[in-house]
Amino acid sequence: MEQATVKRGNWILVTGVATGCFALAGQFYLILQSEIVPVDESVIRYFSYFTILTNILVALCFTALLLRRKEGGFFTAPATLTATAVYISVVALVYNLILRFTWEPKGLQLIVDELLHLIVPILFVFYWFLFVPKELLKWRDTFAWLIYPFIYLMFILFRGSVSGFYPYPFVDVAKYGYATVFVNCFYVLVVFLVLSFLSVWIGGRFKKRTGN
Repeated sequence: MEQATVKRGNWILVTGVATGCFALAGQFYLILQSEIVPVDESVIRYFSYFTILTNILVALCFTALLLRRKEGGFFTAPATLTATAVYISVVALVYNLILRFTWEPKGLQLIVDELLHLIVPILFVFYWFLFVPKELLKWRDTFAWLIYPFIYLMFILFRGSVSGFYPYPFVDVAKYGYATVFVNCFYVLVVFLVLSFLSVWIGGRFKKRTGN
């Protein structure tokens, strides 16, 4: 029974690594092929998307779990995996509820978009729910998990003020102004916190069930 469970977990990990790396490479190829801006700016813009950075984090976690089943490493720690599950869930929610309706990707771009914003998030959250130990998650961890999105927000706002490029329409200061952008970011922050609290609460349910 335990061996079958490990095999199922490995299947998710292998699929996650393969689909994630393909999607990340595909998006990198597409942004270079667009030729809208010089290559160096294209590379910077590629790494300016929360979707890309978070999918890279997911790929690192999947790979670490696949190569090293033991706990102890940063990318295999339950707190890291839970935070990553929250991040990639926000990616999926924001895209599928808001951004999906702002454009119509075709061909490879459509495939890559579905992988980055739907398939990979589902795989990671599914793996987290089934296989990641949650009993030691703490409520105070949820605030530390906000450091990454906060640093990301500061980066894109600063770079946007210099370059004029904002990766997402709801953070476009040039179009909406700082007041509206900060309100939009507050709503996203609420989503982060709700998902984080929900994750720790789920961990508490597992703890009560196991009697630890």
